[in-house]
Amino acid sequence: MKKLDFKAALFDLDGVVFDTEPQYTVFWGGQCRLYFPDDEGLEHRIKGQTLTQIYDTLFPDKPEEQAKVTERLNAFEHDMRYEYVPGFVDFISELRSNGVKTAIVTSSNDAKMENVYRAHPEVKSLFDAVLTSEDFEQSKPHPDCYLKAAARLGVEPSECVGFEDSFNGLRSVRAAGMYVVGLATTNSREAVGPFADVVIDNYVGVKPEELKD
Repeated sequence: MKKLDFKAALFDLDGVVFDTEPQYTVFWGGQCRLYFPDDEGLEHRIKGQTLTQIYDTLFPDKPEEQAKVTERLNAFEHDMRYEYVPGFVDFISELRSNGVKTAIVTSSNDAKMENVYRAHPEVKSLFDAVLTSEDFEQSKPHPDCYLKAAARLGVEPSECVGFEDSFNGLRSVRAAGMYVVGLATTNSREAVGPFADVVIDNYVGVKPEELKD
């Protein structure tokens, strides 16, 4: 096997590890239609933001509405289907067998991760670190989250590969000075292409040593 020229692989969660984005589109689409029926496509524009950012955009100074949406979201995430993006488990297992460090870098919160762990206890063994929205001050597209992940793993940003599907996420990896792998799970290959060094549909047949060829 060709020697890998990166030391760490950093993964967003939704649409990158788990194929959950279609479910979130349904949830946020419902909320946007409820509150902003004339703003078509709003649910797509808020992708990749933290819940706080979404509330600052949609419901500034309306804590009562924020609380209602949070209650709905918590119930929704509790019952979500957490299905791996095809080929992911084999891909990350191969990375780890080659000594590559791995981390989740997500705008989701700790409570969401508890839902993930309940559905997939093995997730904890697949990653050396998990960074959630509680771990960084600036959210995607700011590079803060990815820079913090690299520091936690003890590697330089230039030694990392970041995997993202949302435009804010892709911008975040790029701004951190990392190699960008775009997942065409949420947006088309054509839309993701300008923001990534390479685009993949999923991990089936993808070899870690070929990513940066």
